[in-house]
Amino acid sequence: MTANSQRSGAVTAAGAVTAAWLLTSLFYFYQYSMRSAPAVMVPELSSAFGMSAVGIASLVGLFYWAYAPFSLVAGVAMDQVGPRAVVPLGAATVAIGALLFSTGDPTLGSIGRFMQGAGGVFALIGAVYLVSNFMPASRAATLVGATQMFGMAGGSAGQFVVGPVIGSGVPWDRFWLAMGIAGIPIAILLYILIPKRRADAGQKPSLGTAMSAFGAVFRNPQSYICGLISGLIFIPTTIFDMVWGVRFLQEAHGYPYEVSVLRSAAVPFGWMIGCPLLGWLADRIGRRKPVIVGAGALLLVTLTYALYGPTGIFPPFTLALVAGIASGAAMLPYTIIKEVNRPEHSGTATGVINFLNFSLTAVFGPIFASRLMKISEGAEVRDLADYQATFMPMLIGVAIATGLTFLLRETGTKARRPTAPTLATN
Repeated sequence: MTANSQRSGAVTAAGAVTAAWLLTSLFYFYQYSMRSAPAVMVPELSSAFGMSAVGIASLVGLFYWAYAPFSLVAGVAMDQVGPRAVVPLGAATVAIGALLFSTGDPTLGSIGRFMQGAGGVFALIGAVYLVSNFMPASRAATLVGATQMFGMAGGSAGQFVVGPVIGSGVPWDRFWLAMGIAGIPIAILLYILIPKRRADAGQKPSLGTAMSAFGAVFRNPQSYICGLISGLIFIPTTIFDMVWGVRFLQEAHGYPYEVSVLRSAAVPFGWMIGCPLLGWLADRIGRRKPVIVGAGALLLVTLTYALYGPTGIFPPFTLALVAGIASGAAMLPYTIIKEVNRPEHSGTATGVINFLNFSLTAVFGPIFASRLMKISEGAEVRDLADYQATFMPMLIGVAIATGLTFLLRETGTKARRPTAPTLATN
């Protein structure tokens, strides 16, 4: 084989992997839009399912109760059988879940929301697996950040686009029906484009190999630190903004529904900027920890002002946008956890951090909802003081995440680069 043909083959293979990664990231956009969409249709869902706003929050939260444990399944499946065998199945599961949710039946809707979480987790973990195993390590943080950019673009669309659509009178169930139908061609294309697992890729699939990988990742204290940092930085987005953001702006500050939707959607839009930007910055300076600490401190200041500061000081959307950019640092531990564990466990490590991350969301989502209900004494409309008292612990969580960063092992390129030997002089 000539050098030119070898180079041509390498370019073709790289192009195929890039196309597969882009489509998997599009799948992530698709599932994330459904993850965030309920925040802009709470009244419609309450009426359709016959539940209070708190009950709808619990129903919507079933997504995370599936997303967290199935992160472990998805992670080890990537290492065991490869992404082509499971990522398309995940997309089909999300599509079926959307169709069930569109029925408005509480039982079928609960099953459907659970399926959306169970299948949706294969998008992020599949995309990160492709980055980790087929793309340059020197661009890992940038590409993982770009993956999350697709997800948060979906999160923003789930509010920024869907909100006005629902507000214009389009029935909520029609949206979920259309999303379910759209998922089928995505699943088919994923199966076509994702490359097959190489025959020599690691050991043969077995339960013993999977348990060994889990054991290795879970025995590493750095894995838990990564998960806690990511989860605590992510909670302001997954719970405060995507579940309660629109209601907070309407009830605590009196903004109209349309304005509240746009302001709330600025947070995931900020993630679209922050995830690749902070990933690029970490790769550029060769350090992960300073970026997380700086972003965590900025997020803490921004959230504190959003809850306790006066309104009208900053231009519209500024605080939400800055909070979204800063919280993009939650994705950097996804790169770190792969670098502090063995390379052959990259899928499992990604699954573990996703499990730890979204377990926090699954646990604290109902806690915050119940806390808000208790503090507001069950009122249909809450005031600013109710939201301040409810979400103050969220600020403590961000502060803890920032502090935990100092316990991480630095894995940037500058930390991995061997020190040049000192020349002896005669």
